[in-house]
Amino acid sequence: MKYTSTLIAVKDMEKSKQFYHDVLGLNVVADFGANVTLDGGVVLQTLDTWKSFIRTDKVVLPNNAGELYFEEDDMDAFCNHLKSFNISYVHELFEHRWGQRVVRFYDPDKHIVEVGEKLDAVVLRFVEQGLSAEETATRMDVPIDFVVSCLDNK
Repeated sequence: MKYTSTLIAVKDMEKSKQFYHDVLGLNVVADFGANVTLDGGVVLQTLDTWKSFIRTDKVVLPNNAGELYFEEDDMDAFCNHLKSFNISYVHELFEHRWGQRVVRFYDPDKHIVEVGEKLDAVVLRFVEQGLSAEETATRMDVPIDFVVSCLDNK
């Protein structure tokens, strides 16, 4: 068994392809018209064909029951990039208690998209701010081995 992708139903395929390309930089890997695979295993399926596949008209958009999660090294640059689009935010950039900065917004069909700062970038940010490896581990509530491995791989 191998996990390969996440499929989301979309009302307007062209609009969705454009959004995921322009906002998140995802490219089309395979385009079968009603089904499009993007980089990273995101699959877009037209809402009408999705309803026929699952044999019901009971598809609820929007729903806030899940999200597509992406990670970014440079959250400041990404948030500046978002300003060039008409983004509907779940919430703008904020910092979780463990220090990771995230932003959540809706795609054209109101699926939630989260972009979070990579955890190794959080480690590097804290160390650059003057925290020791031990203080960073405590601040982030992660094992010291994780912090050390992030620092070794920078």
